[in-house]
Amino acid sequence: MLHPSYSDLMDAVNSDVEDGEEPVVQSRYSIVMAASKRARQLVDGAEPLVASKEFKPLSTAIEEIYSQKVKIEPSDTKK
Repeated sequence: MLHPSYSDLMDAVNSDVEDGEEPVVQSRYSIVMAASKRARQLVDGAEPLVASKEFKPLSTAIEEIYSQKVKIEPSDTKK
């Protein structure tokens, strides 16, 4: 099981959205795309923004998204 869950990740990313505004992330696909993009950056040598227990790029990317160290822009989630 993924921890945090997709819904927890979506809630964390959309926590700064005001009432009436469109959420930044609206689907699991958007979370997957953002996490994979950040994981590729980590593989390419970017410094991690959180101290991760695991050294896996995807796990680190998910922790960064959940702790809101990485900001997802709406254009980042589209093809």
